[in-house]
Amino acid sequence: MTRAIARGRVARRLGKLLQRYGGRFFGSWFGAPRERVQLIELLHEAESNHLIDVDTAAMMEGALLVSELKVGDIMVPRSQMVFIEADAKPAEYLPAIIESAHSRFPVIDSKHERVTGILLAKDLLPLAADPAFAFVIDDVLRPPVFVPESKRLNILLREFRLSRNHLAIVVDEYGGIAGLVSIEDVIEQIVGEIDDEHDVEDEEWVRQHRANRYTVKARMPIEEFNTFFGAKLPDERYDTIGGLVIDAFGHLPQRGESTVFDGFDFKILRADRRRIHVMRVKKVATAG
Repeated sequence: MTRAIARGRVARRLGKLLQRYGGRFFGSWFGAPRERVQLIELLHEAESNHLIDVDTAAMMEGALLVSELKVGDIMVPRSQMVFIEADAKPAEYLPAIIESAHSRFPVIDSKHERVTGILLAKDLLPLAADPAFAFVIDDVLRPPVFVPESKRLNILLREFRLSRNHLAIVVDEYGGIAGLVSIEDVIEQIVGEIDDEHDVEDEEWVRQHRANRYTVKARMPIEEFNTFFGAKLPDERYDTIGGLVIDAFGHLPQRGESTVFDGFDFKILRADRRRIHVMRVKKVATAG
């Protein structure tokens, strides 16, 4: 089973799960909740009473909270995208394709201002059989899909499923290329990290999305956080920024929760019932 098929099945099963249990299950067993926070509390209660297991509760909670996140919160920023130039020869971009191990690549014009299409790595297979194959990139390009940073993830996931697209180019308010987002990025907000044989444990703690917005791994050492952001967060009691943030909340936060302290706004983007994984970080003005 390919990863694409597996991701599609996960999305369909999650939709059916919520449709099946969202009304009849909670309405008949617990009384119909009137607010989302009440529904999440009922999920926690159902898990505590062993009516559903931890993984099921986490996925259902993730499916609910994903509607609060926007594309800009999880996108891969432009600075970290792997582009292919439309007028480049295969020999020039094949090394980058092999190294990245991605399956889809935006093709960009010579001015690096416009994405002209999406190249699938599998369309380069004829070159493996015959290096002299007359490859014309325009003959195999898929049309690009563009989405704004402000689009909510639940809407994007629905559009991915209906259109059978797996990748979208994210544009900013001026129509410029801001980044990209994949169906895997969205599903990971629901089911957690989806690792494959090409994923590696790297030390990329911070990813910048805009001038004042970042995603940060909770395992990032506070010392490195301070160095990167020019901050002076205390590291006497905790080694990682995740530990410090949990202390600021006073409890283990859930996805979607946010807090502000020491000049930073922290919003939890990915977490489970035991720890937090990824946060959105923004610098905020401090009084005085």
